[in-house]
Amino acid sequence: MEKRILYFDCFSGISGDMTIGALLDLGIDQNLFLAELSKINLDEFEVEIKKGLKKGISGTDFTVHLHTHDHHEEKHHQEHEHEHQQAEHEHNHSHEHAHEHSHTEKPHDHAHTRNLSDIYKIIDNSVLSEYVKTASKKIFLIVAEAEAKIHGKTIDEVHFHEVGAVDSIVDIIGAAICVEMLKIDEIQCSEINLGSGFVHCEHGIFPVPAPATLEILKGVPVYSKNAKKELTTPTGAAILKALCNDFGNLPEFVIEKIGYGLGKRDMESPNVLRVIIGKSKSPSTLTMLETNIDNMNPEIYSYLFPKLLENGALDVFTTPIVMKKNRPANILSVLCKKENAELLESILFTETTTLGIRKYKVEREELQREFRKVVTQFGEITVKYAFRDGVLLKFAPEYEECRQIAENLKIPLIQVIDLVRIEIEKSNFKI
Repeated sequence: MEKRILYFDCFSGISGDMTIGALLDLGIDQNLFLAELSKINLDEFEVEIKKGLKKGISGTDFTVHLHTHDHHEEKHHQEHEHEHQQAEHEHNHSHEHAHEHSHTEKPHDHAHTRNLSDIYKIIDNSVLSEYVKTASKKIFLIVAEAEAKIHGKTIDEVHFHEVGAVDSIVDIIGAAICVEMLKIDEIQCSEINLGSGFVHCEHGIFPVPAPATLEILKGVPVYSKNAKKELTTPTGAAILKALCNDFGNLPEFVIEKIGYGLGKRDMESPNVLRVIIGKSKSPSTLTMLETNIDNMNPEIYSYLFPKLLENGALDVFTTPIVMKKNRPANILSVLCKKENAELLESILFTETTTLGIRKYKVEREELQREFRKVVTQFGEITVKYAFRDGVLLKFAPEYEECRQIAENLKIPLIQVIDLVRIEIEKSNFKI
């Protein structure tokens, strides 16, 4: 099955503004993007989108200008400006990170702060699409959970500076808008370059990667190379953690488009985020779990199979074998997606007598399927149609509906299925 894949190549890290710049560079209609972004209903910012160069690489520069104290404060992106000198830091602190404050602490001359609930209200009260709302809230939650853990607070106690929250809202919602506009099927990412060194932030001088970034990227492959600077920010990390299906090498696909988002760093290597869209006709990759069982009451299988299917198994089956000492046994096989494998392994260990499970990747080619309601002499029946490259290859009425008809009318099931198929064939397979 053909899939449209978006791949993030984070050889120079990632931030919120670099993400939007790179995605816009793929050719997104900027006017449509800005129209969607305006649905946030905040008058505290405006954005600037322009083409530029980094070490000879042409890309898109996305900048947020904040309206504070009756003048524009250029974001320049705060996500990448943690390395200010202390004097600069006191005046123009990076607002990338969410910070919590005690009730006695003055939040850097800003009138008030917003917590996660406040930001959720801004998102929910907008007329953004449901996908953008859901994705944005998921990203914000990841950032808030990381900050709460680092500072020993609850999520409700974590506050985002007013200016910083606007930056984050624009970056996070903007990224979600771009992803939706690109109409892709899957998002993948390379290993992520975090940078190194130290950065100034509200609580002092912190090591790179920043604690929030490191917390967010648990379970994600990362490295540090080529720069004594912060290359990956919490917002950039959270966008990837929330939206990516997989992390690793460039997938096998046919490249369609390439975009570059310009960072604000001046380094020996180009400070850009590269994104690639490609189409993959390779089979989908699934996980097969297998175990040999020779000492379990066979009645357990009737309980086990539905439980596995309810928890994400795509297929469950047994194969009779003969094991050591000529014992009759079964291979129990469970086909599933990678993200469901751990849960299904747990069920196999707790619900069967097995002591070990084999796990390996398998490739599956599948036909495109559609389910349509068809009017027949028995009433409306669901029919499953299967296509390859848009050509109808086969169809079949749904078994359970046909079985119910056969039982109600007291006629053979095979007769119901055959009559339905004949009616569909006479209609020249119209769907």
